Amino acid sequence: MNGRAWKNMASSDANLLSLITASRPGAAPTLLRSALPVVVIVALAVMAQVVLKGLLGGYYADLAITIGVNIVLAVSLTIVNGFTGQFSMGHAGFLAVGGYVSGAVTYYFSLTQWGSAAAAGGRLSGMPLSTEGLAWLGAGDVLFPVALLIGGLVSALLGLAVGLPSLRLRGDYLAIVTLGFGEIIRVVIQQSGPALKTPEAAEQAGVLGMATGLGGALGFGGLPKYTSLFWVVLFAGLTMLVAYRIKTSTSGRAMLSVREDEIAAEAMGVNTTRTKVWAFVIAAFFAGIAGGLYAHKLGVALGPVDAGFQRSFDIIIMVVLGGLGSISGAALAAVVVTMLPEYLRAVADYRMIIFALALILMMILRPKGLLGVREVWDADLWRGLFRRGKSAKGGGK
Repeated sequence: MNGRAWKNMASSDANLLSLITASRPGAAPTLLRSALPVVVIVALAVMAQVVLKGLLGGYYADLAITIGVNIVLAVSLTIVNGFTGQFSMGHAGFLAVGGYVSGAVTYYFSLTQWGSAAAAGGRLSGMPLSTEGLAWLGAGDVLFPVALLIGGLVSALLGLAVGLPSLRLRGDYLAIVTLGFGEIIRVVIQQSGPALKTPEAAEQAGVLGMATGLGGALGFGGLPKYTSLFWVVLFAGLTMLVAYRIKTSTSGRAMLSVREDEIAAEAMGVNTTRTKVWAFVIAAFFAGIAGGLYAHKLGVALGPVDAGFQRSFDIIIMVVLGGLGSISGAALAAVVVTMLPEYLRAVADYRMIIFALALILMMILRPKGLLGVREVWDADLWRGLFRRGKSAKGGGK
């Protein structure tokens, strides 16, 4: 092959490369735009731990952690009850599974490997307010997210096992099945044995013995305290981001079509059973993450009551109050439902009555929830509010 042939081949390869590059002009910017929300969430999580934690103090920092856990639960249930229009009443069961699995991982791994179940975290973990001399990351801060992901995956697998047979049902039947699932989880946890306290006992028991030593009816206490504002803000932000990406994707449109008219969705070629199962599995995964965050929270012993009907009902209230299908509405409702009972402690004897009346009035005044199916960032929502304001001013003249 002569020099001219080599030159022609090189020029053709260069032209081909330029064509490929030109066909994807926005590949790099698109990747950056996709990664930007994650970077922002991580930055906000670090700021919450470093700056906000000291400003809030112990009590309000603990309240903020509870709000974050409830946001993860409410937004994850929105994927099922809001996007696909199903009615799941066993979400607390997935919370308990994720909490117990992740708690068993951190507790028994720490006990067998480090000789103590105490937290081995740094500044980003749920340590006391004074973090002088601590490193940013400790050995436990690597173990903790791994345990959270394991708890979330076990919950997701359980969600798949429950969802495959039950999501062929509709309406009240699905609610009864998921309610029964939550009660089964609660009873199984209640019948588990006491947690093992020494490394020798844990080693002798083996993996199965550790799995059955989950505290029983008294709850799984003594877990390392890793949950902090950093982890809560991080996973709350990621949950909302995933829910938003799902809602605006093709799969999300399929979920919304199932909610609006399941028969029409099937006629248009949507596999409704698979769509509902996927929504159920994703919601179960994030509920398991929330369970892990709740289990490793300061001063909390995870117990069978956390898998009960009352906890599931509280999560449903947040979803309905925020608006079925609204991600930001569910997050806002989680903040309101968590904070309102705390601010009513001044009237402790009547606070639950006032709380219930406030919810009833909210449902009367806003029957579709705080935001309906819209989001805080939807321009139509604000335009509608401004139009109402102008109409009211015009009517008064």
